[in-house]
Amino acid sequence: MKKIALQVAFVSLLSFAFSATVKSQAITTNDIKAQMIADWERAKAYTLEYLNTMPADKYGFKANDSTRSFAQQMLHLAGANVFLMMTATGNTPLPWLSQGMEQRATVQGKDSVMYYVTSSYDYCRDAVKNSDVNKWGEKIKVFNTFDVTRFALMNKVFEHQTHHRGQATIYIRLNGIKPPQERLY
Repeated sequence: MKKIALQVAFVSLLSFAFSATVKSQAITTNDIKAQMIADWERAKAYTLEYLNTMPADKYGFKANDSTRSFAQQMLHLAGANVFLMMTATGNTPLPWLSQGMEQRATVQGKDSVMYYVTSSYDYCRDAVKNSDVNKWGEKIKVFNTFDVTRFALMNKVFEHQTHHRGQATIYIRLNGIKPPQERLY
């Protein structure tokens, strides 16, 4: 009994010691901005792993006839990154942004896809870095349908690229290749 009482007292003392050292800290908009910038850098590195994992001769591979090829998936990701982030932040688009880019035969090769994807991630990172956090709460209309804050749209851009990178996992696996390991941090 004495041993149990001693153990309870020890656990109570540890609990008190840990609770006394843990302090709550408010998160700032600068903290959120810094995390978004870090997340865009991580997502870029992760996506580049996908692009390097798929062999160059498989960039035209389609999971079935009614889907985009691997290259088209990644070009769609790149174009949407720029278009949606441009809409969210009000920045000017990159000169290569155009409707139907993913259908252009001249940009389907690995080198072109790598270029467009890389520059789209750099664009998103820099757009967040250079954005005014005081405008993140402004409401904007997207696709003439949705009223969202600039901050919400920036989060949707990130969600969209994650979705298409996830789809690319299937393309890689259908070619008998192991996709890159997940990068949470």
